[in-house]
Amino acid sequence: MPTALITGATSGIGAEFARQLADRGYDLVLVARDETRLKEYADELHHETAVDVEILPADLADRAQTQRVADRLEDQAQPIHLLVNNAGFGLRSTMLEPDTELEERALDVMCRAVLILGGAAARAMKQRGRGIIINTSSVAGIMAMGNYSAVKAFVTTYSESLAAQLRKSGVTVTALCPGWVHTEFHDRAAINASSIPSWAWIDKAVLVREALADAERGKVISVPTVGWNIAAMAARIAPRPIIRWISGLITSRRH
Repeated sequence: MPTALITGATSGIGAEFARQLADRGYDLVLVARDETRLKEYADELHHETAVDVEILPADLADRAQTQRVADRLEDQAQPIHLLVNNAGFGLRSTMLEPDTELEERALDVMCRAVLILGGAAARAMKQRGRGIIINTSSVAGIMAMGNYSAVKAFVTTYSESLAAQLRKSGVTVTALCPGWVHTEFHDRAAINASSIPSWAWIDKAVLVREALADAERGKVISVPTVGWNIAAMAARIAPRPIIRWISGLITSRRH
């Protein structure tokens, strides 16, 4: 039976990945900071689907704890067939704040951990000649909406670069670039999402279902839903001054 390791697995997109993969028959390794929530969700999934669920409490802002997860990914005696690098959080502050503690933590969790865990999974999977890596990025990475855009631009480019290096190895890498998703993400970051029209929101179940389908096809960039796919393509070809202008408008409405 294949095994999937998911970071940020107790809420939002990560929890939905865990549920859908369990429904597909994957055993799971769930990674998150809160051990109590991990145990509760692991018990729930095991009870509902009968798959084996291992928990691995870890704060991915901590280098040593991240390495424990990397070691699990490289354990060939208990192979991981699918990695979802999903841990992350929103950033509301402007780029002019003198206190950069939160932004530095974001770099640790959403850049450094993705780099370390992606590399560990890639090495182990390449040895076996097969595997899937999904890194949760964002359409925001195409835009210029502050530090969050910069972080997610790294994730997308890293994923594309890793995919290129693993070409013909049997291992695929997919950057998942969603638009606005119905989770507690914005509330946790104290981001004002009231100006976002209802039609722009994506249901997380739809998002994950399309992301898994894209990853299984070996698609390097996954932008779930037709509407957001069109928006992302338009953003990629639009002149950058226009993207900066639109980004400024969006950012001003969220603060």
